[in-house]
Amino acid sequence: MSLPKSNHLVFVSFQTFPENFIPHQNRVSDMVFSLESEWVVSTGHDKSVSWMCTQSGSMLGRHYFTAWASCLQYDHETQHAFVGDYSGQITLLKLEKQTYSTITTLKGHEGSIGTLWWDPVQRLLFSGASDHSVIMWDIGGRKGRTLLLQGHHERVQSLRYLQLTRQLVSCSADGGIAVWNMDTQREEAPQWLDSDSCQKCEQPFFWNIKQMWDTKTLGLRQHHCRKCGKAVCGKCSSKRSTFPIMGFEFPVRVCDACFDTIKEEDRTPLATFHEGKHNIAHMDMDPSRGLMVTCGSDRIVKIWDMTQVVGCSLATGFSPR
Repeated sequence: MSLPKSNHLVFVSFQTFPENFIPHQNRVSDMVFSLESEWVVSTGHDKSVSWMCTQSGSMLGRHYFTAWASCLQYDHETQHAFVGDYSGQITLLKLEKQTYSTITTLKGHEGSIGTLWWDPVQRLLFSGASDHSVIMWDIGGRKGRTLLLQGHHERVQSLRYLQLTRQLVSCSADGGIAVWNMDTQREEAPQWLDSDSCQKCEQPFFWNIKQMWDTKTLGLRQHHCRKCGKAVCGKCSSKRSTFPIMGFEFPVRVCDACFDTIKEEDRTPLATFHEGKHNIAHMDMDPSRGLMVTCGSDRIVKIWDMTQVVGCSLATGFSPR
């Protein structure tokens, strides 16, 4: 199910012999065929994305990155390409014949991008990475809104967004399957603040030599509250809590003040988790038939029966056939 370790793309026609093209100088990592554009867009470990005409076989353009290009999504209507790479960045390109323009670069992951999913209706981009997290990028909102979802224990390798039920399904290398309820009001996780001392008790951090000398105290290790983003010491952030509205389905560090503001109903999960029992490298689904297929590096393909929950929730009733 994975792409071959080759830098060749083979176009097969029922009327002609296969045609071989070499758009990359290293392994091809992902590709998209656009019937509307009559293009094949591909990414590779030669740190590039290329697009070719399927009628003439000619190379139309290429863009290089600073890291291996790992995954790709393409909007057929606007000819925008989203390319994730091993540095953890996602580059948005506007592709044209013989030219292109770089629109923006999305930065939010702390690990290599493993998978992307583009929803052209809501104009939402979802990304999963080796930092075990999923990020929703609100491209259509034009406000730079991002939602962080943390519920996996291993790198996220496959994503699908279900428009009908407003649910996101993500799969990870340890076999974890998460179903996220996206039809709810969520909050953005705060940016982590910088400080030379704890923003609660004002004790210096260990690199703050001057304050340590002035106060004759030892410096403390810096942490961050996941709810307010403040830089705090361990003593002022001794509590842990889930906070699903910000995407934290696992207990995370929060400062003591924020912990007191979290009510029990705020801890109600907004995602459900299931065990695929194999390394899930790829996943696809047919919502109309209530089926999902997963395959992994263990050479096992599983077909999951979801017919019991089609039309209401994909969060229950997972059972492999």
